[in-house]
Amino acid sequence: MLDNFFLRALIGCIGIAILIGPFGCILVWQRMAYFGDTMAHSSLLGVALAFLFRINITLSVFIVILILAIILLLLQEYPSLAWDSLLGVIAHSSLAIALVILSFFPWIRQDLSLYLFGDVLSISKIDIMCIWGGGSIVLFILIKLWRSLIATTVSSDIAEAEGLYPKRTKTAFILLLALIITIAMKIIGILLITAFLILPPNIARHLSYTPEKTAILAAISGAISTFAGLYFSAILNTPSGPTIVVTEFILFIFSLLSSKIVRREKKSSTK
Repeated sequence: MLDNFFLRALIGCIGIAILIGPFGCILVWQRMAYFGDTMAHSSLLGVALAFLFRINITLSVFIVILILAIILLLLQEYPSLAWDSLLGVIAHSSLAIALVILSFFPWIRQDLSLYLFGDVLSISKIDIMCIWGGGSIVLFILIKLWRSLIATTVSSDIAEAEGLYPKRTKTAFILLLALIITIAMKIIGILLITAFLILPPNIARHLSYTPEKTAILAAISGAISTFAGLYFSAILNTPSGPTIVVTEFILFIFSLLSSKIVRREKKSSTK
């Protein structure tokens, strides 16, 4: 049954969508969307270093993302550094360094688009097991950290006062996020990971009023977008990853419009 490459792509991408949805919610609530984008961009540096030192690509990407993320968290403590500027410097510098390194490997240039935009249809049975098996463990850990993450989103001082250890929680969250980006990079692509992280939560936030429901709806909307995107990409013969993102964007527009209609109806009913 899993010999069908389209079915493998569908199962794998839905697993990633369910996994990414709740994490994207935390990023959006804590205004860390550009942080996720920086981590995604730096993954290409991990790919470049893997070719340079002839080591495993997945391991190299994970280590690079994790190191840069920890460095960014440490630099965040310095108020003299503008956070958005720092993220821009790290994101584009790591991307530029990666491209310079990869220029010394001419045979990689042809396959560079696979890393930038992913290859959804290349998902294997092993990838599916990693996504669903590893993803289940990651989601379990996220559930354990959920209360602390929500409290930290409201106020780090309140979370600290309640004994929730916000710094430890944030570090653990970044570790899990680095793992997710590493898994998703091969399938979604470096340039599209951020869209997968921020679009589903922004779809769900217009349809829900509690953190838990928003996280669940983000996972569901991501899964629906994945199914619809893969279906239309097969019909229209378009790239799978970008088509999924376009589908998510269309759902975002619909959710935005529907929320405005509901608000108008509520206002008119109260008059």
